[in-house]
Amino acid sequence: MKTIGLLGGMSWDSSATYYRIINEEVRSRLGGHSCAQVVLVSLDFAAVRELQVREAWDEAGAMLADGARRLEAAGADTIVLCTNFMHKVAPAIEAATELPLLHIADAVGARARALGADRVGLLGARQVMEESFYRDRLRERWGIEVLVPEPADRELVDRVVFDELTTSILNPESRDAYVAIIDGLAARGAQAVVLGCTEIGLLVRPTDTDLPLIDSAHVHALAAVEAALTPPVPSL
Repeated sequence: MKTIGLLGGMSWDSSATYYRIINEEVRSRLGGHSCAQVVLVSLDFAAVRELQVREAWDEAGAMLADGARRLEAAGADTIVLCTNFMHKVAPAIEAATELPLLHIADAVGARARALGADRVGLLGARQVMEESFYRDRLRERWGIEVLVPEPADRELVDRVVFDELTTSILNPESRDAYVAIIDGLAARGAQAVVLGCTEIGLLVRPTDTDLPLIDSAHVHALAAVEAALTPPVPSL
């Protein structure tokens, strides 16, 4: 079993979700007392959030790159960045270490293709919905068209993420608002909706809507297990 390196704390709520899902899946596959080999570097989200607000991306990249180096020093075999938004600085992380970065958008793309969905809605932080770093990877690597909510809805989704979900607040009214936005994306032709913030799955459940949901934290954690349990390819 390879050792999974979790780069988390953004927020700790979703990092805990990763740890739970990874260990549940390893136990399910291997049985008995089996659990995952995991090392965790958990950053202070207050410091990360301050850089996000200032749009200090070079500083943010350096902070996360340092976390990746610490994972490598601790014996990790792969890096799993437990957040969608901070994949914006994925190139800085990849440049800092020889370890492979298991990109969250690839886990999402693989799940979408498994569902037969080539047009998905996307909820997440404003930059995840509006900028190209996430949507382009889904389109270019997976052939998936991405639909995002209307501007007012994007503002609401972003506000709930940072004012509520990343501070452990689960508000039923916010759940209802998110479900209404998901229904709107379905009406526009979305075949599934990506919960592109790793905390949204704590609020919105598959039973809340008829549209298939792709919980980014869940599929990313399962992809980490797959990587950890896949034997290495023998060298020739």
